Amino acid sequence: MATEPSVAALGGGSPLRTARRLLLATRPMFFTASVLPVLLGTAWGQRVSGRLDGDALLLALLAIVCVHGGVNVLNDVYDERSGTDRINMQRIYPYTGGSRFIQNRVMSLEGMQRWGVTLLGLSLLAGAALVALEGMPVLLFGLLGIALGILYSMPPIQLSARGLGETAVGIGFGVLPVTGAVWLQSGGVDAHTVLLALPVSFWVANILLINEVPDIAADGAAGKRTLPVRIGIGGTQRLYLSLNVLAVLAVAAAVGVGALPAAALVAPLLLMVPAAGAARAIAAAGGRDAWLPGIKLTLAIHAVGTLWIAGWAWMG
Repeated sequence: MATEPSVAALGGGSPLRTARRLLLATRPMFFTASVLPVLLGTAWGQRVSGRLDGDALLLALLAIVCVHGGVNVLNDVYDERSGTDRINMQRIYPYTGGSRFIQNRVMSLEGMQRWGVTLLGLSLLAGAALVALEGMPVLLFGLLGIALGILYSMPPIQLSARGLGETAVGIGFGVLPVTGAVWLQSGGVDAHTVLLALPVSFWVANILLINEVPDIAADGAAGKRTLPVRIGIGGTQRLYLSLNVLAVLAVAAAVGVGALPAAALVAPLLLMVPAAGAARAIAAAGGRDAWLPGIKLTLAIHAVGTLWIAGWAWMG
């Protein structure tokens, strides 16, 4: 496992160290979960419209990365306040248990909160530029995404603690960015767009689901009743496999309505093999040593699957 962040490695006021510290606080290894859906939506949108709006694409990427980073940072703040990250002894850095920036005194809780709010503010600026470029409907996509991100971790709603975190992530990093990117490129959203977004939603929900497994004991003790806390290891394993099956069925439906060719089913079907391995890891007796490969496989399934669909959406 990777070495946790420390003041010795990331402290100091030099511009380079400050920039590195602020970047790593956002947990950038997860940015594929937000960037790739935008690329998929852009691919389908340009296919529908016959044009590629590069300015809209760049602004959309900037906006969603800032939202994603801000949400990650603020989630660390609320997890520190609840105590779950502080007592998490089963964490697998850098994947679970937060960034460890607050617990290891790399940044203060107040500093993290300011940085998270700043990132959300930057996303609003990018969104304002998109509104000026493409019109007011863009605002709806942006505000929905920010609202889901904030409500995911902020009390008293705190969707993640109510077993609704996977639903929020599936919408916020699946349906919303794909449909939003399609709208930016084509000016509309059709039923095909939703079908293309669904497998991404299922795959990204699984990233959160398996990442919560090592945190079950700490989350339960802190009163953060995530979905794995509620349904247990066995239920989590079954749900994980079910979401992968649903992703395949969504791609099959997209093939059935002519949005994708039959060949687009190949990768999602093959990805069931690593998905089965990751599901076994969830219930394995090895604990962290078993969970880590499962987490990495899940990230790869999402990345490969989303890029695969994006490629077919682009080529037709």
